[in-house]
Amino acid sequence: MAKTPAKPATTPAISLRNAVWLTVAFALVAAPHAARLPPWLVVLAGALCLWRVYLARTRLEMPARWLLIAIVAASGAAIFLHYRTLFGRDAGVALLVLMLSLKLLETRTQRDGMILAFIGYFLVITNFFYTQSIPTALYLLACVWFITAAMINLQHADEPKGLRGPLLTSAVMLAQSVPLMVVFFVLFPRVQGPLWGMPSDAFAGVTGLSDNMRPGTINKLVFSDEVALRAEFAGKIPLPNRLYWRGPVLPDFDGQTWTGSLGGLYNNIGMPRRGDPVRYTVTIEPHNRRWLFALDIPSIIPPRAAITGEYLLLSNTPVTSRMRYTVESQLEYAIGSDGANVMQRRALRLPPGYNRRTLALGRELRERHGGAPDVNEAITNAALALFREQKLEYTLEPPLLGRDSVDDFLFNTRQGFCEHFSSAFVVLMRAAGVPARVVTGYLGGEYNPLGNYLIVRQSDAHAWTEVWMEKRGWVRVDPTNSVSPARADGGLAAAIPEGAALQRGLFTSKNPLLHRLALTWDSVANGWNQTVLSYNLESQRALLYRAGLDGDALRTLAALLIGATVLVTAILALIALTHRKRSREPALAAYQQFCDKMAKAGIARGDAEGPLDFAARVATARPEFASAAHEITQLYVSLRYQGEQNNINKNNNLKQLQQHIQALPA
Repeated sequence: MAKTPAKPATTPAISLRNAVWLTVAFALVAAPHAARLPPWLVVLAGALCLWRVYLARTRLEMPARWLLIAIVAASGAAIFLHYRTLFGRDAGVALLVLMLSLKLLETRTQRDGMILAFIGYFLVITNFFYTQSIPTALYLLACVWFITAAMINLQHADEPKGLRGPLLTSAVMLAQSVPLMVVFFVLFPRVQGPLWGMPSDAFAGVTGLSDNMRPGTINKLVFSDEVALRAEFAGKIPLPNRLYWRGPVLPDFDGQTWTGSLGGLYNNIGMPRRGDPVRYTVTIEPHNRRWLFALDIPSIIPPRAAITGEYLLLSNTPVTSRMRYTVESQLEYAIGSDGANVMQRRALRLPPGYNRRTLALGRELRERHGGAPDVNEAITNAALALFREQKLEYTLEPPLLGRDSVDDFLFNTRQGFCEHFSSAFVVLMRAAGVPARVVTGYLGGEYNPLGNYLIVRQSDAHAWTEVWMEKRGWVRVDPTNSVSPARADGGLAAAIPEGAALQRGLFTSKNPLLHRLALTWDSVANGWNQTVLSYNLESQRALLYRAGLDGDALRTLAALLIGATVLVTAILALIALTHRKRSREPALAAYQQFCDKMAKAGIARGDAEGPLDFAARVATARPEFASAAHEITQLYVSLRYQGEQNNINKNNNLKQLQQHIQALPA
């Protein structure tokens, strides 16, 4: 008669407790994405999570597969319509959140729960696509802690551990992994560049200067406290009105927008020196552009960078991650003083049919000062004086301008921000026959004494001009200073009306304690950036070089990594074994007292004799000790051989064991 095949063993079903653990773990990991996802997807994911807990609580059947497939199809189509793609960072994260929330609804067994927990670790990583700050790292560490606790709950589903037990065990496991994590972080061979390319939309939300300028583009940045760069100076920090961080140069104007092009690239551009250079190290935040900011004018450029004919530093690749470079600048300079060239002719072009009143004013300035020894300088000074006499107003909320934006600004509204002043000044200079161009970048910065570095924020964004002077070349002229000198000397907060900075939420604060706390936090964040986030191939090589090792040899890193891993693992194993031995010592010491007393009574325990066999022999040889030997042996066996126990039971059993042994005659 044929035997019926045995059914394969299945893992236990998910209990209500484990369903809640997994749902809460998923919710914690997905929570930071809530502000980035479409609202309908957040509501759908939340509803699916609540549905799963409800099914576990009521022990109802899980939804049919066709229903899940229908939800996947409809939601996937909605994600495609929202993002116009199913690939990339944002769409990929949205799909992962959707799939994980649906996976909850088909998680029936402990095996399914383990798979869901492992996928949850991947969702943790996706949060670092958006920010890698200290609060994010701490929060996600807590998420990993909770996910690991959920996995421990799944592995011990039959043991009512409550909330404290799994969390404590998870914390111990994570603490044990820290030494190995440090070893791999420091010694795992780094590669030049990322292991994989980031999605094309990974930097869509990055704020910063643009490669064009029109009225209203820069004053939007002043409402942002985000850091653009930090600079550490080798010597004394220059005065605030000398801290012009040069960015894109915009010589072309179509009547509304100023634009520029990169032009030719050079490894270096010769420049006569006038005074001592300034040397400093810049840590620039990612902005997904190639330009690198430096003080006017960079004279020595960093590696893997080039410089344009307009003295703009450019990285060889877009700055998609935090970058650190050392540069030297000449604050007293003369550039382009070799006579007429293409740049000067380009800096005279104006679109026809725009700003007729400004063009007429420029021609008037030319006629009035055309006989001066240095015509360009005389016209420039006259234009600056005109800006002061016109009583133009520096404001964060300039009115809208019409088609002839410069005419509207100079003769009607007379209110504007730095881009209004620089745009109007360049148009006026060109109308007077003086080559001029717009330069964008940042002005000033805030000194942080806790870290001895300068913080330049997006709110420090600024636009100024360069005017061609005979025998001097391109000279920086900041028309904003003629209207608001406090902007260059004291920063934006000193230039705008009282209280506007606080109303706009800028980093400045009149409360000394709050301001110091902000600087302290920035110093901590900067240390995190320098030591952890910026640890790259060069940092690894420098560390090994300081240790007297060959940082360029891959075999050196491999040998160190293997050796350190073996050493750390051995130390952790020794600590675990020692702790385990110590945890058993009280019961073992008490039982040894029992054996000693029995030996004095004429019943010595053999070296290979087990506790149960010894108790049976004691009961046979000395019946008066039979009951006590049985109780002592049962307590001892439960403490030594019956697995993990909660602390209360263990302490009670140990106390009873010691009492029974003490009660025996000596």
